[in-house]
Amino acid sequence: MSKLATEDEFLDLSDYGRPIAKLFANQLKNTPFTPIHVTLLFGICGLIAIYCILQNHYFLASFFIILKSIIDAVDGELARIKNTPSYVGRYLDSVFDIILNFLFLMTICLVSKTSFWMTLLAFFCIQLQGTLYNYYYVILRNKSIGGDKTSKIFEDKSPQALPGETQKSVDILFGIYTIVYGLFDKIIHVLDNKAHTVKSFPNWFMTFVSLYGLGFQLLIIAVMLPLGWIEMIVPFFIGYSVFIFVLIGIRKGFIK
Repeated sequence: MSKLATEDEFLDLSDYGRPIAKLFANQLKNTPFTPIHVTLLFGICGLIAIYCILQNHYFLASFFIILKSIIDAVDGELARIKNTPSYVGRYLDSVFDIILNFLFLMTICLVSKTSFWMTLLAFFCIQLQGTLYNYYYVILRNKSIGGDKTSKIFEDKSPQALPGETQKSVDILFGIYTIVYGLFDKIIHVLDNKAHTVKSFPNWFMTFVSLYGLGFQLLIIAVMLPLGWIEMIVPFFIGYSVFIFVLIGIRKGFIK
């Protein structure tokens, strides 16, 4: 199953690793590797990147950050190839992402001696940016004919477990997911609570929104590190949040 119908596909700047991810997934389709194994692997890549930042090996850190982004797309591709959609995989992927985002920024805070409170604000901003992207993207996927509907617009209750996973596992991970993402989801929904009523989002708009996708956020970090701009990462992402209001304003004003 494709995430989107052909007419709804757009240039996703945060999903630059998708072509390579598809190649990796195809290599794994006849192996015992599951999407969960791949999710664990991208978590390991993220931890290696953090270690490299601590050791001031910024080029290596950038490599593993980008590798993490690519592998992050492999689990979903593998699930589609093997036709094994999973709520456990989806929630585990998201929980790993937010934990790694926090660790990335706290590591940058430590190495660059940036203010802890500014770093905490930057983390909040990054998550809010990513939530806006996910919010619009999930709406589009749910409206797209034949699109992937594993992700829901409103995550208000634990979904029924899919074949191959237990309800208890789904419930536990859903609970963790709602704890770590609930506040961000509520804020974005308050800021644009009518977005789900639109017929669809134009491709150009979704391309702009994808600047807030996690893959693109990590790419920015991966570029800034070897350039020696580590001290600028935290203030950059705080300022970068201004486009949240620009994008929501465009949606409300021009996309009905």
